[in-house]
Amino acid sequence: MSFQPPVTLSDQDIAAVRSWIIHEDAHVIAFDKPSGLSSQGGRIQAHTLDDLLWAFARSNGKRPDLVHRLDRDTSGVILAGKTKPATAFLGKALQAKRFRKTYLALIESEPDPRGGEIDAHLLRQEVGRESHMRVVEEGTPGAQPSRTRYRTLSANDQGALIELEPMTGRMHQLRVHMAHIGRPLVGDARYGGALTFSGGAAPRLMLHASRLTFPHPEGETLTVEAPLPADFRALMDRAGLSL
Repeated sequence: MSFQPPVTLSDQDIAAVRSWIIHEDAHVIAFDKPSGLSSQGGRIQAHTLDDLLWAFARSNGKRPDLVHRLDRDTSGVILAGKTKPATAFLGKALQAKRFRKTYLALIESEPDPRGGEIDAHLLRQEVGRESHMRVVEEGTPGAQPSRTRYRTLSANDQGALIELEPMTGRMHQLRVHMAHIGRPLVGDARYGGALTFSGGAAPRLMLHASRLTFPHPEGETLTVEAPLPADFRALMDRAGLSL
């Protein structure tokens, strides 16, 4: 009897997830995740990226496993291990802070200073069925230390394009940190971001995981990049921002 995965995928599902591949070898597979797709779990009754990994299942029932997550509305690079040893290796490297993640984001006005590091403790709170993070004082029970580096790449009177590098991996960290310094991300309704940008609507959270550098199970260091999505590029162009 042939192996049947626990998730039924359509031909369109399989074609879609295969079209998102930006790197694949014997050990790892990297995707350019579109905005609006949950990495795992999620309350929306739709396939997640984790579900879609069944498209790569082998006859013995083994399939790739995600190594990390991105918020549903964040686009860009996300990594999976193709074998159990590879996934375990990458998971340990992630815990050891050997991953370097680089994001691009749009904000309404240039930060002051133009670059720097945000060091603020975060506390997770449940509000109804939603999880939120908020900045709290060091020593608050349950608070987690978190750090983000940022720098301005392009800015004018229409807005700014910034590069973000999380030094820790807390939920919603980049979004909360930028809101904390008075520069919430465009399209981020949860943390006070504007839903318009440069005179037009912002279609979603304007946060893109553009580059990921990580130790490869075979020994070298690998960097994978995801190009800017069309909606992100369109807002940049409308505001006259350049990369």
